[in-house]
Amino acid sequence: MPQTPKAVGKAKAGADSAATETVELSLRLLERLASSREPMGVSELAREFVASKATVYRHLQALARHGFVHQEPSTSRYTAGIKLFILGEQLRERFDVLAVAREDLMRLREDSGQPVTVSALVENQVVILEVLQGRQVVNFGTQPGTVVDLHASAHGNIALAFGPAEVMAHCMARPRKAWTLHTICSPTGLKDLAAQVRAQGWAVAPDRVLPGVNAIAAPLFNHAGAYAGAVAIAGSIQYIPASPPPEQIRMVTQTAERISRKLGGRGR
Repeated sequence: MPQTPKAVGKAKAGADSAATETVELSLRLLERLASSREPMGVSELAREFVASKATVYRHLQALARHGFVHQEPSTSRYTAGIKLFILGEQLRERFDVLAVAREDLMRLREDSGQPVTVSALVENQVVILEVLQGRQVVNFGTQPGTVVDLHASAHGNIALAFGPAEVMAHCMARPRKAWTLHTICSPTGLKDLAAQVRAQGWAVAPDRVLPGVNAIAAPLFNHAGAYAGAVAIAGSIQYIPASPPPEQIRMVTQTAERISRKLGGRGR
């Protein structure tokens, strides 16, 4: 028996309502995972949103397929995914550290004459957010979006020293490539290096990724006093020696402190 127009209208309204609820649940799950400092499980999320585990699981799997959430293989728990970071990158000039740091980064580039880089931590990986080229004829090869090694780079060493404890655990659990003869790969060596960086407040990486290249990096802190990334100068070891002059170290650390204050932090 054919449905009346009224019945068709009710069916359509019901379908629209169900679709809206589906979208709303997905958005609420994304928002919750983005705000959580720890990975969350299906049961925990189902209890919080008063939904069945099957429903929450289906939403999470759909979001994971598109990269919006990440499921940890070892625990099957979920965190916000790299796709959210990519979308955030499209708005980074308005909302993140680069919005408040641009003037200080340009000043550091002019004062040092070297390329300037800024990084942040994404899923226990250090990602370069921005590169300002220096005044040298040969430009620095790293580009925004580059993931740098935790164990080998100055940015990565800052994350090991000042980032969450799981960053070191993540580094220890993965293969560590010996880029050069000077790359530090041993667990003991890296833990000692992190302690040294924490004590002095800055990191260098002479000849550890590329022969003849060095960098000086310093940490950024947010309003909660937590690690928010790093700023660095990088270039030929001819211009940035393995033991940098105090003036170069001051340039980088003072820039980091200024940016941290703008983020609501107080620096190191």
